[in-house]
Amino acid sequence: MGKITGFLDYPRQLETSEAPLQRKQHWREFTQQLGDESARIQAARCMDCGIPFCHNGCPVNNVIPDFNELVYRQDWQRASDVLHSTNNFPEFTGRICPAPCEAACTLNINDDAVGIKSIEHKIIDKAWEEGWVLPQPPAQMTGWKVAVVGSGPAGLATAQQLARAGHAVTVFEKNDRIGGLLRYGIPDFKLQKSHIDRRIEQMRAEGVVFRCSVFVGAAEDAGGLGKVEVVTPAQLQQTFDAVVIAGGAETPRDLPVPGRQLKGVHFAMEFLPQQNRVVAGDALERQIVATDRQVIVIGGGDTGSDCVGTSNRHGAAAITQFELLPQPPKQEDKPLVWPYWPIRLRTSSSHEEGCQRDWAVATKSFNDDGKGHVKSLTGVRVAWQDGRMSEIPGSEFELQADLVLLAMGFVSPARHVLDAFGVERDARGNAKATSDGTASYRTSVDKVFAAGDMRRGQSLVVWAIREGRQCARAVDEFLMGSSTLPR
Repeated sequence: MGKITGFLDYPRQLETSEAPLQRKQHWREFTQQLGDESARIQAARCMDCGIPFCHNGCPVNNVIPDFNELVYRQDWQRASDVLHSTNNFPEFTGRICPAPCEAACTLNINDDAVGIKSIEHKIIDKAWEEGWVLPQPPAQMTGWKVAVVGSGPAGLATAQQLARAGHAVTVFEKNDRIGGLLRYGIPDFKLQKSHIDRRIEQMRAEGVVFRCSVFVGAAEDAGGLGKVEVVTPAQLQQTFDAVVIAGGAETPRDLPVPGRQLKGVHFAMEFLPQQNRVVAGDALERQIVATDRQVIVIGGGDTGSDCVGTSNRHGAAAITQFELLPQPPKQEDKPLVWPYWPIRLRTSSSHEEGCQRDWAVATKSFNDDGKGHVKSLTGVRVAWQDGRMSEIPGSEFELQADLVLLAMGFVSPARHVLDAFGVERDARGNAKATSDGTASYRTSVDKVFAAGDMRRGQSLVVWAIREGRQCARAVDEFLMGSSTLPR
């Protein structure tokens, strides 16, 4: 603990951001990291709380008080070592994690939490600037070969851990670039893809082989992916000693109401990846754009917020975001919910840039302009009681809409991948595999493991990293009989 009275002496300090009018003109990140002294002062607010609930609040169990202490003492390199001991990719989480650790911070009971996320952001960016993030190739190879299907955060974490354990790891990705939803899903203004690229180079130096534009599954399921090589699960099982399926939750929740088939009604994950590709330099013939359109975003989570930010940068005429649930309170009852993640009103940077938000609204239909394109949305206000929804009589309304984006979450991983492997699924359609015990992360198929959204369902990037690390240990134990990889 750096300063005994730090939490009394210093207020929480937020990272600064470029003004909304300016940042809407480009696709770069717009949040500035804390300076060295500001980070030191923020770290000084970490209390000698006895039981650091932030450990359990963080899915990867970051050793937060330890790296805060080191930042306070300006021992940045050791702080980086501590941070990397539990998290392979803190530059991802330091930018896009919602920071459940801060919700669990003991100081958060009656004050503002320590700015843990901003400290993490500062540590890892400084580590890259100083050249402390280096490849860690294994001292010797084991002779075992592992295939990882999917290159999102779960797949990358699995691959890096197994490569460092000495296994020959090959990552298969159906898209033309590595990164999964980090690459094609999260806007560049939240996560510039150069952060992914430099990690990929580190992993290549550690021995990981990446194969892009390779679809793992049945050939008939590869339609719509363009020119890809098809590899069957049987081929992987014959060639590799273990296979990890670590794809994302790619089956979006649909909205089956009249007019759903109209042009101009799209899933968010049709809209967002296209802009990622354009920023990367790709030329698209028919990009979905919000320019000069009346945009309605259905869904109030992070994906919906990303649609708002992207639409703002396109130059939408107006943006409205609907949420089915009632508006949450602006401030949670901390003594009641701490240290758990609270339900409260959250305003993202994208909302700050311009957006009308409305809650407790259900969509009744999308209306045709007479030419097969959406012209408006008919909605109705709803009431909630005892977890049940009912429409409020006489509350129907119509709102102009040239572009509707469905951002209501995901219901399951890509079913055709799980079907191709023949793994048993749980009630939610995920690969059935436990996360503990002697057979952790193993599916019902021999030598096949599952991690991340493929096993857990839709979740956070930080949960995907945790799953990948734990799955890597399970694979290492399976191959070697024991493992020195961290849990």
